[in-house]
Amino acid sequence: METRYNTKLSTDESLFVRGPLSRFKELTFAFKVFFNFINAFRKMHFIGLSVTVFGSARFTQESEHYKAAEKIGAELTKLGFTVLTGGGPGIMEAANKGAFEAGGYSVGCNIILPFEQKPNPYLHKWINIPYFFLRKVILVKYSYAFVIMPGGIGTLDELFEALTLIQTKVIQDFPVVIYDSEYHRELWKHIEMMAKSESISQEDIKLLFMTDSVDDLIKHIETHAIQKFGLTKKPRWWLLETFNLNKKTNQNEKK
Repeated sequence: METRYNTKLSTDESLFVRGPLSRFKELTFAFKVFFNFINAFRKMHFIGLSVTVFGSARFTQESEHYKAAEKIGAELTKLGFTVLTGGGPGIMEAANKGAFEAGGYSVGCNIILPFEQKPNPYLHKWINIPYFFLRKVILVKYSYAFVIMPGGIGTLDELFEALTLIQTKVIQDFPVVIYDSEYHRELWKHIEMMAKSESISQEDIKLLFMTDSVDDLIKHIETHAIQKFGLTKKPRWWLLETFNLNKKTNQNEKK
């Protein structure tokens, strides 16, 4: 009988999602996930309030998308945010570079892959994460806004993950900004079509802001994150919170 599995898949995650495993293997995987969660929490605890920038790993430094992401990273730093990315090359590197060179704090959650992905050189702190689902949790957990740059399937996955969590009120309605209207034109048409077909509500469209202006992007985040959620630029130095915004109220209120 022909198997439907790609024999080249060998990671723990790919083995886990193939179907039921032995109880021992299931338990072993659960412990590995738990260990990686604890490790991530320990590494990320003091990074301060962050904005996550999503985008393709494949754009080079000569790309206009790279240059825009670099500027966005620098401007987010001026607002006092930590710039958080997937930690790899392309758009992720650009946003981290912008923050790094502007004197801000630059952090990456690097996914362990056999190709494309390795930590970029513009990170003050990073963590290597072996599981996609765990990485998405961490990128959401510490963010008060999400910037969606031009990207591929992974970027769209992260966009709709954030929107689903906001729509279902798992997290608050943090700003989700899509940058580059030409690149995302067909995506925006599809979202409007979903609203017209009533598979989403018209209110759901308001969860998104699309722009071609870095200034407008920064202003939107300032209004809908800093002002809306009462963030301040006064770090609590006794908790080693530097470079970052801090919430006036309990940070656990985020979720």
